[in-house]
Amino acid sequence: MIFLSAPSRLRANRISSLCRHVPVTVLAILLTWSAGLCEPGATEHNSECLVDEPYHTPLAGEAYTTTFLGRTINIPSRNRENIRSLTLGANFYAPDVGGDTALPIAALYFRHQWQNWWLRSVIGVFVNEVDVARNIGRFQLLGHFENNTVPFADTEVKDGKEVKTSSVTWGTVAGWLGAGIRIPVAPSQADNDLRLQLYYQGGYFYDKRTSDTGPNVVLPPDTFFQGLRFRARYDGLRRNIMELPHDGWAAGGDLEYTFRNKWSDSTFGSLVYAKDETREYLKLSGYLIGAAGIPWLSERHRFVGYLHGGVSPVGRLDRFSAFRAGGGPFPNETDDLYRLPYPGALFNDFPVSDYVVGTLEYRYELLFFMYLHLRATFAWGANRPDYATSEGVHLKLTSADGEAFSAGLTTGFFYDSQLYLEYAYDNKFLRNGTSGSSFMLLWSKEF
Repeated sequence: MIFLSAPSRLRANRISSLCRHVPVTVLAILLTWSAGLCEPGATEHNSECLVDEPYHTPLAGEAYTTTFLGRTINIPSRNRENIRSLTLGANFYAPDVGGDTALPIAALYFRHQWQNWWLRSVIGVFVNEVDVARNIGRFQLLGHFENNTVPFADTEVKDGKEVKTSSVTWGTVAGWLGAGIRIPVAPSQADNDLRLQLYYQGGYFYDKRTSDTGPNVVLPPDTFFQGLRFRARYDGLRRNIMELPHDGWAAGGDLEYTFRNKWSDSTFGSLVYAKDETREYLKLSGYLIGAAGIPWLSERHRFVGYLHGGVSPVGRLDRFSAFRAGGGPFPNETDDLYRLPYPGALFNDFPVSDYVVGTLEYRYELLFFMYLHLRATFAWGANRPDYATSEGVHLKLTSADGEAFSAGLTTGFFYDSQLYLEYAYDNKFLRNGTSGSSFMLLWSKEF
């Protein structure tokens, strides 16, 4: 992402909501509530609403015609293969998380399909991701580049406060080369496919102390690393006009083996990561996402479920190799579904070696361009760093669990853009021991 300030703990994010062609103004929204419009799927006759036929939610990419505030609105079909968009926004926290009251968000997103080539990129200056594929029938030659090189210190959090002596600047740059197969699946839209991919990865890791790093912190050396990655992706979701999951299911998994060419013991206070335990490791993670209607209710009512989990069966994950749980909008785009969401969190907020995070969402379609989300999230994470005091780095590894409850609104906005608002309350997981609230605002525009 593009970082508009220098937050100490912001590491990475990926865009998961794309702006859509839905013209709407704030005035129109207000008029909707005051005018007492008929339910979708009904028409007005002599001041009464008459049901013509069951209502059907407008779907992504399809042409749609409706009457809104006495005007006929025609939304043309659109090519969902080729997209360019900009997202801007911010997160706000009360109380602070690690000394941060607000954090800005910005990213450029690009996806394009040519006859035999496919490209996807998320550009954020300090954190970037690029995928490219050469299609030979159902066979693909694959390339991937990523860098996480935020120049600001990364610190851990205890009771919502930074533990300054844990401060470290670190990052990675990596490239992958591989091959795979891609098989289209129902409902046969741009993002519906089964993909099996195998990569060889090579990259470079670096870390360095800051002026706040504790004297008893011993960091590992900078090093090249290499390994193998296997990725499986299935996306059978049908999405609505706001690109939100409407019906169907998606699943995927990642298997990663990594070996560090040069390594040593590292120490964070009383916690020691031994060289022989952390030099090489195996990580396995997966997700399952489903969306469906609610019996006896109209299509405007949907249930959406998210389940993410990860384990490290071989080796011991350290601070730099651990899974990263984080926040941001809930993943909807096919190449973003793997991302682990926790409402209200900073991006890539905290490291865990094993985890299970589940979310159940009830979504209601207020208008064809406006959707209300109510979510309950339950999380468990093992081997999360904890701190005995804030005076020094006295680390121990713990298991933690928590719950978050959030409400969001996705809506069309000025100039054919999209707006997303979210409020979240977390009981203890996010701030590592204390509860709090957060608010997120995101604006996306396709161009």
